[in-house]
Amino acid sequence: MEKTILYCDSTGRGNTELVLAAAKKRAVELKIRDVVVATTHGGTAVKAKEVFDDLKLNLVAVGISEGYRENGWCFTDEERRRLKKAGVKLLVASHALGDGVASSFTEKSGGRSIEEVVRDTLYRFGQGMKVCVEIVLMAADAGLISMGGEVMAIAGTAEGTDTCIVVKPAYPRKFYEFEIREIVAKPRNLN
Repeated sequence: MEKTILYCDSTGRGNTELVLAAAKKRAVELKIRDVVVATTHGGTAVKAKEVFDDLKLNLVAVGISEGYRENGWCFTDEERRRLKKAGVKLLVASHALGDGVASSFTEKSGGRSIEEVVRDTLYRFGQGMKVCVEIVLMAADAGLISMGGEVMAIAGTAEGTDTCIVVKPAYPRKFYEFEIREIVAKPRNLN
């Protein structure tokens, strides 16, 4: 099989429309039924809902946990209402690849947890790649996606999207069963 990968010149928001178009095309080709998208304040999830709406698939938006409220990265009540009105399922939980109890110990005592090592390895492919893997693990653990088929994940760097992958999902506790099957899009330059 030969497929095209969309390589974005840079990271971030400017790639969102191109990445969502490439994602939809591949989702149709593979008959994907579950799409998981990272979103901080809901804008990317609403755009994804608009792009994928005619496919009638399961769209899950994954946001950052309440532990980051002081950074301004958490959903407001109005943003949550907007996603609900748009028909987007929302998951807000601790990151599967860090920011849990283990991170508390590494912050205080140094060292790295296994989750942080996996996270830092995925960062070599870009922040969006790390987030794509993470949000599928989180959505799986929350029971929001089917575990019987391939799942598409869409994420980015800071704002918008620049990365899309197709995966065989797994639960965090069964991480060795997780497979990245295709890269649909990613930034070529990570700066």
